[in-house]
Amino acid sequence: MNSGHPPPDIEWCYEAVQGVSRTFALTVEALDEPMASQIGLGYLLCRVADTIEDAGHIPPDEQVSLLATYDAALDPDADGTMLDFRSAVDPWLPEPERSEDWRVVARAPTVWATFADQPADARAAIVPPVREMVDGMADFLSAHAATGGLRLADYAELDEYCHYAAGTVGMLITNLLTRDGVAQGRSETLYETAGSFARLLQLVNVAKDVHADFHEENNVYLPATWLAAENVEQEHVLADRNRDAVGRVVDRTATRARTFLDDAQSYLEAMPLSHGNTLAAWSVPYLLSVGTLRELRNRPGDALTETGVKVDREEVFAVMSVASDTGRDALGDLRTSIEREPFHLAVE
Repeated sequence: MNSGHPPPDIEWCYEAVQGVSRTFALTVEALDEPMASQIGLGYLLCRVADTIEDAGHIPPDEQVSLLATYDAALDPDADGTMLDFRSAVDPWLPEPERSEDWRVVARAPTVWATFADQPADARAAIVPPVREMVDGMADFLSAHAATGGLRLADYAELDEYCHYAAGTVGMLITNLLTRDGVAQGRSETLYETAGSFARLLQLVNVAKDVHADFHEENNVYLPATWLAAENVEQEHVLADRNRDAVGRVVDRTATRARTFLDDAQSYLEAMPLSHGNTLAAWSVPYLLSVGTLRELRNRPGDALTETGVKVDREEVFAVMSVASDTGRDALGDLRTSIEREPFHLAVE
């Protein structure tokens, strides 16, 4: 390794996943090695780009430049290095206190060095989707530079954003699952349904996080055309007078998310359990998204409040418990039960 580059540190990277997303950490914890490390490192590489995209204190043109420098560090055929990216981002690192996200950005060279220790087939599976995410985020920042935050125009643009933000991660996962070669029919099913699995999770986030997205990131993902149909402007999405109207748009977003449930379930039912992959790792976020959609159906207006919409902790624990012993053939019954009522109540 060249002088100045940090050594690999898989223990720190594992702890970093715990810090930036306890929800995704549940997935990593449910995986075995080597998939746990590979998915965790892929997630951290994505998280660096996501943190830059969401950085309200960085001007849009600087965000785009930083993402380009990051992409050059990821590109095996480019001359850029992760140390170049670290130097470029240094003036923008929050001081004196840094969030867990920004600690990951600050230690991107450590993440990259640890990732470089992974087998070549894993690196080849992960890098292209991460680079597609980075390029897509840069395009969105450029397109919305004038507003200083994302203001999506219509569902087509929201769907495109979901692809870059989540669909690329679905492709990353699928590349890892199929790297040894699987039966053609199974591979086709995985690649055809990976986008649905990703869009389901992303649209659930869009529906439930309206308040946080606006206040913390200055982003409005609810399509302007859908809001206009309710006589609401995107800048007034959280105004008290618009709560019922925007609640209907939240419900519309959640309804669209439900259209991906069947294909997402097919994805889970088709995924191979090799290289340390487990069904529980992915069935937990799937089933929790079903529970969140149930709560959104019952109280869409809560997505516009600081409290937000989420499933109870007791239901999370109950889902995690049953998922560890659940086979593919039980997913449909679990989904039906959770759609009807909180799972911990059904168990009781």
